[in-house]
Amino acid sequence: MPAPKLAPSRPQPEIETPRDALGAVAHLAELHREAEETARLANLLGRSLHFAIALPVLAGATLVFGRLGIAESATWAALVLAASLAVGVSYRRTIGRPFERAALKSFSQDMSAVLVFAGFAWGAGAFLALPTTTGIGAVVLFAAGASAAVALLLRERESAFLFLAPATALASFACVLRPLDAGALGAAFVLLASGAIAGVILLAQRWTARENLPDLAGLPSA
Repeated sequence: MPAPKLAPSRPQPEIETPRDALGAVAHLAELHREAEETARLANLLGRSLHFAIALPVLAGATLVFGRLGIAESATWAALVLAASLAVGVSYRRTIGRPFERAALKSFSQDMSAVLVFAGFAWGAGAFLALPTTTGIGAVVLFAAGASAAVALLLRERESAFLFLAPATALASFACVLRPLDAGALGAAFVLLASGAIAGVILLAQRWTARENLPDLAGLPSA
């Protein structure tokens, strides 16, 4: 009597272990973070052009108010234009690859250096573009007002601080070292106003972060 034929065995699907599942979720979380960073840097790239245009416009308004000598005005205008052109060059180099992470990271590093230079260039205007009769309100508007405008244009905390810190420092120094009529009290008001702007930037950043989706499962990078 022939032996009964056995049905061919079917390959059993591999059972995913909890460790494999955890690795997959961690990888997904990493992809989420990378996409979030790419979107943030792409937004910074787009807004940087607004900053490059606004900076010379603000400088022009300041020069109209200051009405100082041609040499001082030309020196300060050259510094501000150099910062604006540096942003424009970096923007043009990157805009052809607006969603390549490596290109955006390189742009972000260039932008950080330019913003520090732009902050020093703007703060130098307290020595080169403001008349010695400048009062407290005008010097506060010059330093803190410009920093607030930059923060609104870029909408990025670190970038705003890179401009705000040197601009505030030089403007406050000019109040007492040049000196301006604003004097030491003006320097104090510049520091207080800039500190208030920094606080608003931090609060706005936290509020925006609360509205965004949280990291997947709060997992660390894979």
